[in-house]
Formats: sequence, C-alpha cells, structure tokens
Amino acid sequence: MTPDPLPQAVPATPSMSTGAARSGPAWLIGAAIVLLALNLRSAVGSVGVVLDPIRADLGMSATVAGVLTTLPVLCFALFGATTARVVRALGLDRTAAALLVVAGVGLGLRPVFDSSIAFLALTVVALAGCAVGNVVLPALAKEHFPDRLPLISSLYGAALMGGAMLGSVLTVPIADAFGGWRIGLGAWAVLAAAALLPWLPSAARDGRAGRLDRPRGPTLLRLARSPLAWACAVFFGLQSAQAYAQFGWFPAILVDAGLESGHAGLMQGLIPAVGIPVTLLLPGLIRRTGDRPVLPWVFAIVTSAGWLGVLLAPAAAPWLWAVMLGIGGCAFTWVLTMFGRRTATAAGTAGLSAFAQSVGYLVAGLGPFGTGVLHDLTGSWDVPVVVLMCAALLLGPVGTLVARDRTLEDELD
Repeated sequence: MTPDPLPQAVPATPSMSTGAARSGPAWLIGAAIVLLALNLRSAVGSVGVVLDPIRADLGMSATVAGVLTTLPVLCFALFGATTARVVRALGLDRTAAALLVVAGVGLGLRPVFDSSIAFLALTVVALAGCAVGNVVLPALAKEHFPDRLPLISSLYGAALMGGAMLGSVLTVPIADAFGGWRIGLGAWAVLAAAALLPWLPSAARDGRAGRLDRPRGPTLLRLARSPLAWACAVFFGLQSAQAYAQFGWFPAILVDAGLESGHAGLMQGLIPAVGIPVTLLLPGLIRRTGDRPVLPWVFAIVTSAGWLGVLLAPAAAPWLWAVMLGIGGCAFTWVLTMFGRRTATAAGTAGLSAFAQSVGYLVAGLGPFGTGVLHDLTGSWDVPVVVLMCAALLLGPVGTLVARDRTLEDELD
C-alpha cells in the first residue's frame, strides 16, 4: 500500500479572470467573502467574555480552561495544514460553504451539553471550520478578484477584526437579554447560517466541476524549500504572536499599572477598533508603496513604539499605546494580501497561505505563553514587554523579504 500523498495546495480554475463571472455577480461573491471572514473569529472572541459562567456551570477546572484558551492557535495550525485535501475533493467555493456548515454546527451545539469534554470537542469542530476559512480566504480573493486583491483583502481583513470585536462586545448583552451564556454563545451560529446563503449558488456551480479538472498546486514539502514561503510564515507568526499576546495580557498589564479592569478592557477593545479603519486604507497605501517595504517597517516601528509606551508609562496614555498597537496589527491584513501578490495562481496563493498559517500559528502560541512564563519568572512585566518590543522590530526585515518583487511559482521553478 502506498502512503498518502503530501497535502496539496488548494487548486484553482485555469482562468483566474473569470472567477466572479463563473460563480455569480461580483458584488455577491464579494459580500460572501466578507461575510465568511466575519465568522472566522466569533468562536474565539465570544468565549473569553463569558468564561467565568461557563466554568461555573460546566465545572470546568482551571487546567481545562487553559486548554480552551490555547485551542485556537493549535486548531488553526493543524486544520489549516489539512485544508488542501478538502478543497481538492469539493472545490474552492463548495469548501467555503462546507466550512460555514461545520463552524455553525460547532457554534450552535457546544452550549447545549453540560459537559466540559463535549464543550471542548465542539469548540474544536467550530475552530476546524474557522481554520479552513483562514486558509481559503486569500485563495478566494485571488480566484474571484485577481485584479483587486488589495481592496478585497482589506475588506475581509476588516471583517476578521470586526468579527473578533463583535464576539467580545455582543456576547454578554445577548446572554443578559435572553437568559444566559448558552444563548449568548449559540447565537453566533445564526451568523454562520446567514453567511452560508450567498455561497449556495456558487457552491452548486463549483460542484459540477470534476475533481480531476482541478489542477494541483505545490505540496507543502516543496513549499518548505521556498525562502519566500518561510519569510511569509515567519512574518505571519510574528504578527500573530503579537496579536495573541495583546489579547491575553494587555489588560492585565494595565490593571497592574493601576487602571480599573473595565477601563483596561476598553483599551483592549480599542486595538481592533483602530485596526478596522486603518485596514480599509491599505489598498491606497499598497498602491503608493508598491513593492517597497515601507509598510512592514511602519508596522514594526509603530508596534515597537506602542510597547515602549507600555513599558515606560503604561497608565499615562493607555489609549495612545492601544492606538499604536492597533495600527501595527494591520500587518495581519498586509501579509494576507501578499499571499496573493506573491503568487501567480489561486493554487499558489492557497498553498502559500496554508504553509504560512500552519507554521505561523505554531509560532503565534509562543506570544501569550512566553509572555506569561517570563512574567512568572521575573515577577514583572518589564522583561516580557521588552521581548515583545524587540520581536515587533523583526517585522521590518522579514517584511522586506516578503515584499520583494517575485512570485512563488517562479521561485519554485
């Protein structure tokens, strides 16, 4: 018996310029992509704000709660790497529809059971759908909007940030209005169902294409020999480590500096709130800068300056440090855009996306984990903040490698 082949990158149709026409009106596909992105962080952002009542009702230990908060990066890395086989079997648009079904099932059922194990298992189901969505988003943009990559990337990047913010902001009010955390969490399955509707026509058309008609892209093993793929993976890992460290520890740093917990929570919410409008400005900024590495250096310097402010005077101007970190967080959308700009086909885009995100999310776990370990070892936030500040500066040189004008396919050839 021959071993299973290595995972393949997500295939593309031969004609990239006709994707929107093949799958439906451009406005409908664009709306479908944005709605898909809006769902990919609800499974993450909605849990933390109701974690205490979840633990009380399910008898969840601190250890199990720690596993729950670590699941996103682990699932994003694991299931992101296995996305290609799903798309090879279903096609790109049908995969988008299927992942919304899977995510919706996980989101809708996990509040139903009175078991920590069932809650964890169904959270994994929801995150599996989100992980596949993370990988296929850049490929969907390349497939349907090859000439408008910065625009569509900025729109779905803003939707990703908006989804995380909505999950954090709306879950508690929904829970309070309708009788508890179970309704607050389960309500996000409705958003997944709504996002599924515009994908149904294109998924039906995608299903008519034969599996053998879908060309293969580069394997993950072959991508591992690409300097560009590794540059994208390291950049993605660095910016994700920053984001998850901020999500996990920024409020705690401010509280220890003397802020009230409510004020600290608002400052954390300001980070993605700032990132949304700045992300929408990225298409114009990318047009102006072209292949020059101006933007990654801006992200590096602004993020590092934000951490420097946190280090020297955390309580003096927390809103300013949050704004700086929010601007720096737009490195996320920039690198997703680069997945499309540094590849010639949707197959190459998805292969690069799968490799960079699988490796990158493993690196991302070091952000919150390492920050906590350094704090415990030193008894202070100074050392972990300095490490985060130095790590942010690495976005500049690594981003310079990503920004170089060449394509993955040319490099592999």
